[in-house]
Amino acid sequence: MESTRVPVTAERRTKPVQPPVDPADLLSDRDVRRKRPPLLSFLLRMDTLRSAARVVSLLAVDLFAVFTAIFTALALKDAVLGDFNASAIADQTREIVAFVSLVTVLLFARGDLYARRSVRPGLTRIVASLFQVTLVALGFAIVNGEDFSSYYIFYGSLAFAVLFVGGLRFGYDMATGLILKAAGYRRRALLVGTGEHIEAVAHAIAGSQSPINVVGFISLTPRPDNGLRSLGKLPDVGKVVEEHRVDEVIIADPAFPQQEAVELVDACHQRGVRVHVAPSTMEILMHRAEFVAGQSVPLFELKPPVFEGVDYFMKRTFDIVGATILLAVLSPVLLALAAAIKLSSRGPMVYRSVRPGIGGAPFACLKFRTMHRDADQVQADLESLNEASGAIFKIKHDPRLTKIGRILRHYSLDELPQLINVLRGEMSLVGPRPLPLRDYERLESWHKKRYLVLPGITGLWQVSGRSDLDFDDLVRLDFLYLERWSPFLDLTILIKTIPAVIMRKGAY
Repeated sequence: MESTRVPVTAERRTKPVQPPVDPADLLSDRDVRRKRPPLLSFLLRMDTLRSAARVVSLLAVDLFAVFTAIFTALALKDAVLGDFNASAIADQTREIVAFVSLVTVLLFARGDLYARRSVRPGLTRIVASLFQVTLVALGFAIVNGEDFSSYYIFYGSLAFAVLFVGGLRFGYDMATGLILKAAGYRRRALLVGTGEHIEAVAHAIAGSQSPINVVGFISLTPRPDNGLRSLGKLPDVGKVVEEHRVDEVIIADPAFPQQEAVELVDACHQRGVRVHVAPSTMEILMHRAEFVAGQSVPLFELKPPVFEGVDYFMKRTFDIVGATILLAVLSPVLLALAAAIKLSSRGPMVYRSVRPGIGGAPFACLKFRTMHRDADQVQADLESLNEASGAIFKIKHDPRLTKIGRILRHYSLDELPQLINVLRGEMSLVGPRPLPLRDYERLESWHKKRYLVLPGITGLWQVSGRSDLDFDDLVRLDFLYLERWSPFLDLTILIKTIPAVIMRKGAY
């Protein structure tokens, strides 16, 4: 193809004079790799140093925990056999730990377990990764022709590794969190969306003791009155994040316009600001969506989250074994609580609360009695004092509670008799909490998906803010649990229930 050449002299004669270019107009085209000012470069180096310190300290925690887990497993075995020798056990541990540590670090890194605090996974990923480490170590030993009279070293080390790695990492997170809090470190966040969604996300952040400081919002609709600062309009987001030193932007609207979202993300990423999205109910449901082939348009089927087949067998076995062990261990506590209730007030020790279970079928949910005998009759008179949102009825200082009942409620000890419900097959250890009939009758139709499975003694409600959360947020947590269930998730929730109960977060 021929091209027309324009003489340079002619081009110079006809080229119009360009007006001065405003540097702000070139913002979208600037090279983010350009040389940075000395102060910014220093701050980035400090951020790199903090990242390196985080990775090194977590590596030290993990390697110490893995060594201790293997040593403890071997020591326990030798102690049971009556042949305990600490020096020999240490030598045997050193022979094993190098390979196991290498695999642990690689799989932990693959699972983002060395990522920054805000995105680092928790116990579920730790357990899953340690299980994978055990399988790799077992496979490596078999391929190398190792012969074992017992495979205890594998499952014993795994059990102690879950305990030590999980416990030490929990302590690490607590300690570093306290240090960051004492240093006044909080991530500055900007909320973007529409009025009601901004208010809901801001309320959830405020009630979760999160290290996030919401500096203000940008609303797509007329400015809402939510107690936060309005920092401008959406086209101004670039200037806003720079002026207010924003660390992250949270899109708080599930129906956020796509084109505006693309421009928002681009503006934020150019300035090194992360963008998070508060998930909608549809996004939660799509986690297990299954593609349906052979349709004229791409379709995904949202199957009901019913536990069946292998899943049902695993969950039911987990429930029976767990409930049996807990009843055996806690039987002295149960007897003591029953006696305290009987001696402190008139009425039965155990209260049978009729509640809808799986499929809405009613069952007698067992609880230690925490209220006076006429509590059900006077509830209607207390409706105006309800402090919970949505269908739930909650009062922080409920006058119907007995003295012992108030203590039981604070520490959720009144729920312990439900272990019997679990053995009966009416409940599960972990699942959506069963609501009283009064609350159930006020549910919207979309809320009732949570009744497709057995209700649980504990659940994501109990480890995610409990009564401090908005009711719709609680239901979405149920959806999240149903769509992402695994035995590891159940185990994680059970373990996290203990500190949640002790700290009495949101319990009343």
